[in-house]
Amino acid sequence: MSPTRRQTALGVAAGALSSLIGGAAAQNRDARAMTADLLLVNGRFTTLDRANPNPDAVAIAQGRILAVGTESEMRALADQTTQVIDLDGRRAIPGLIDSHMHIIRGGLNYNMELRWDGVRSLGRALEMLKRQVAVTRHPRGVRYSLRSSPTRRAADRLTTLDEINAIAPDPPVFILHLYDRALLNGAALRAVGYGRDTPDPPGGEIQRDNAGNPTGLLLAKPNATILYATLAKGPKLPPEYQLNSTRHFMREMNRLGVTTVIDAGGGFQNYPDDYAIIEKLHAEGQLTLRIAYNLFTQKPKQELADFESWSKQVKPGQGDDLYRHNGAGEMLVYSAADFEDFRVERPDMPPNMEGDLEPVVRLLAENRWPWRLHATYDETITRALDVFERVDRDVPLAGLNWFFDHCETISDRNIDRIAALGGGIAVQHRMMFQGEDFVARYGAKAAERTPPVARMLEAGVPVGAGTDATR
Repeated sequence: MSPTRRQTALGVAAGALSSLIGGAAAQNRDARAMTADLLLVNGRFTTLDRANPNPDAVAIAQGRILAVGTESEMRALADQTTQVIDLDGRRAIPGLIDSHMHIIRGGLNYNMELRWDGVRSLGRALEMLKRQVAVTRHPRGVRYSLRSSPTRRAADRLTTLDEINAIAPDPPVFILHLYDRALLNGAALRAVGYGRDTPDPPGGEIQRDNAGNPTGLLLAKPNATILYATLAKGPKLPPEYQLNSTRHFMREMNRLGVTTVIDAGGGFQNYPDDYAIIEKLHAEGQLTLRIAYNLFTQKPKQELADFESWSKQVKPGQGDDLYRHNGAGEMLVYSAADFEDFRVERPDMPPNMEGDLEPVVRLLAENRWPWRLHATYDETITRALDVFERVDRDVPLAGLNWFFDHCETISDRNIDRIAALGGGIAVQHRMMFQGEDFVARYGAKAAERTPPVARMLEAGVPVGAGTDATR
């Protein structure tokens, strides 16, 4: 047997380790017939098998778990070709799959972002901004995301425009708070061209002072288009920096144990132009994540034309194990895009929603394109399912692997309707960031089943988990 290799192994055999969840005893019975390609020894593992919950070693063959047990038992399955990795007491976990994030769009900007995730003191956050501004040169600017901590202190609050402008008179600073608002310093307002004569865009508000000049506060009412559009007007990294930025974003995901992501598309993420960076990294063998990507319609009233064009350019599954096309969404038509800002009332979808949505879903079903649809509220889901069921009568949806995203307020009836059509649901941890706002509007009782993951699983609906990062 070759000498044991002592390595730091956070992501070793990550895909294979997902098989550790259950079935270990049955695998051990069949192990004698195979030789291990890889042994992980002297580590910590959790199998969820009550008969053998915490083995010392794992044997892997052909990308799958062969057996788990003591180190001596696993070494009996090896020969001179087997690679042996000594974990030196470290824990090995399955490679995490994020079923909803925005790695492609986020990677283009990641190196411009100062992130406040987990920062619980406003003073600390402003000090971070001050240091970043000191080393940032115009016109690249600074962007960063402010997030409410799950355990907020009473003194915590959103920073003010006066504080930002005092710290950063230049370069441009754009502060994003979830997808409900943004703060822009004076330099950012100039960079994006917002002035006294700039009209409010549909679904958004540019707050103004008594003289009618923008203050720097943007409000998403009721959707985030104003935030996407403003970011699109801001400074961009040159291509060589975008390559580096995307690599840093992937590295951060790897640090957290993520090995696979599904990119849900996004506003102002144009295909194929904005995919050039990730495709170059793929061509050069520099992807450190498996990436499946969805195509997100870009033009209101032209959604059907988008998907008609894309269906001639690419097919679902096209690509390889590291980078492949996954289907349509999470936006299919703009008239079906509800918004989850629980601080404000639920927006009603317009009367033309079904008429816009049906031809797109029919086209996707006929071309056997899977899709995902952003839907927070049960009322939106009901209307979308009416369309899906109508299309299903003519073009069966069975086997398409379509699903809804989010579903915080979905009803039992609609969960059962999704199950009957063979669909799925992808949930995210929005309630960690906006749970207080949800409770204030809908009550603590409603929050107990938001989203109702257990009920989804009981109904036999496949459920994915994701972060919606870098949201």
